[in-house]
Amino acid sequence: MSEPNIPADDRSAAPAERPLTEREKVAARREEAEQAQAARRTYPWWVEFPIILVIALLLLALFNSFVGRPYLIPSESMEPTLHGCEGCEGDRIFVNKLSYSFGGEPEPGDVVVFTGPESWNDQYVSQRSDNSVLRGLQTGLSYIGILAPDENALVKRVIATGGQTVQCQAGDPGVMVDGEKVDDSYTQQPLTYKVDPMTGSDACQGAYFGPVTVPEGHLWVMGDNRTNSGDSRFHLGDELQGTIPEENVVGKVTAKIWPLSRIGGVDSPDIQ
Repeated sequence: MSEPNIPADDRSAAPAERPLTEREKVAARREEAEQAQAARRTYPWWVEFPIILVIALLLLALFNSFVGRPYLIPSESMEPTLHGCEGCEGDRIFVNKLSYSFGGEPEPGDVVVFTGPESWNDQYVSQRSDNSVLRGLQTGLSYIGILAPDENALVKRVIATGGQTVQCQAGDPGVMVDGEKVDDSYTQQPLTYKVDPMTGSDACQGAYFGPVTVPEGHLWVMGDNRTNSGDSRFHLGDELQGTIPEENVVGKVTAKIWPLSRIGGVDSPDIQ
């Protein structure tokens, strides 16, 4: 008995597939998306959160170290440009560390933050704890900008740069650089303290000084509150004649970021 021949292209036995409705298509796509998301999630949230936090802190530390960071103004030496005083809410400023990168140099009129040379540090007291654990924690917090670095960071305005001669003597109409009076319209007026006419003048906004020729690679800096600022004039007897090395400059002050009422930019006028 011979078996019947079945044509190879006979599809009558296979049931026809029903096309999906729009609702079924949407449900299928949603299911695929949920499966893909579940495949990507390799850790529970309580593991992912600490990882994200550590990465964020590392990025913040890198930003503070190489791009810029905030500083607090603790004194009145830069009034009226920057506000600060003992026991009050001083300005918080942003210092751009990239301002003098890639060949840039501080210019007269710039407001800069710098670390004090050795002779400027006689009254500096470290704020770090004697406890090694707390000191390590404080150092870590300084890297992310919550605490200040353990250094004598100062803020002043650049008046003269390497090779220039600065002075203010009897008869001078103000601070002179290379024989020309520099602009002092940004300084504190009226003067905070009276000037002894035997040793200085109101035009000099303090005691007479100079002439001093600034060594190459150094800066002559002064506070805007001239009668209340321990600046280059007060360190004339040191090994650098009151100047600071450019390598000590942390960066340029570009903005006031707190309190809200004083938020704004910090000008760098062309003073020469």
